[in-house]
Amino acid sequence: MNPIPNLKPDRSATHGVAIPRLGFGTFRMPGADAQPVVESALALGYRHIDTAAMYANEAAVGAAIAASAIARDQLFVTTKVWHDQLSPDLLRRAFDDSLDKLGLDHVDLYMIHWPSPDMNMAATLEAMIRLQEQGVTRSIGVCNFNLPMLRNAVEKIGAPIAAVQLEYHSFLSQAAVLAYLRSKGIPLTAYAPLAQGRASQDPTLAALGRKRGASAAQMAIAWLLDQDGVIVIPKAGRPESQSANLEAQALRLDDADRTAIAALPKDQRFVRPPFAPDWNAVSL
Repeated sequence: MNPIPNLKPDRSATHGVAIPRLGFGTFRMPGADAQPVVESALALGYRHIDTAAMYANEAAVGAAIAASAIARDQLFVTTKVWHDQLSPDLLRRAFDDSLDKLGLDHVDLYMIHWPSPDMNMAATLEAMIRLQEQGVTRSIGVCNFNLPMLRNAVEKIGAPIAAVQLEYHSFLSQAAVLAYLRSKGIPLTAYAPLAQGRASQDPTLAALGRKRGASAAQMAIAWLLDQDGVIVIPKAGRPESQSANLEAQALRLDDADRTAIAALPKDQRFVRPPFAPDWNAVSL
């Protein structure tokens, strides 16, 4: 199995934290059932594990990490705070609870899971920066921020954002956000990279994959990894699927692949909770 390359963003933006470009997502793997799944992923070679308080599986993820006996400095562990815990005092309690469940002395990346319309962004990010300064998280980041929110966090507040996590797949453009993040040396972590299973059924991706003995899902992952500054965190319950996702690293797209995938619809957003921000906003 090919090793998973690290993505080392601009040091001024991220303090030099190295993030493996292919990670393992654990959304919708609640409770103890997540432990054997994460153990399998770690045994296959995944070293970047993404969880969240809302996933209700941090204890299982921590147990899998402990069972793996992999050196802590070889792992990159991300967790997130839910949008109703963003005041500084609640955030600190939420963080301590996550760390306790994970059974770790630090995480590698702590993220705001979703923004809240009534949050004090500066106060929230300052609380996260304090966690970083205390060494209990190596870096901080945000998920599901729209472009005006990102500009505010990075330019006005000056938060050292290490990564931004967004829904990103073959059917949804993130061109504007990607251009902005690249200008700041900040990577985009693509969640739902298989469009919640839709990519694996797409005839265009399947046809492209057949040329090289690959699946549609592998082509979808390879398309994301083909882009500068993009990290991918597919989830997979079966070891066979976990292994196939890892093997997508070896695929190299050609111009014909890129042209065909670019022609797919790019306006399909599948993660649409009622508390999501306005994705079309141009200002705060």
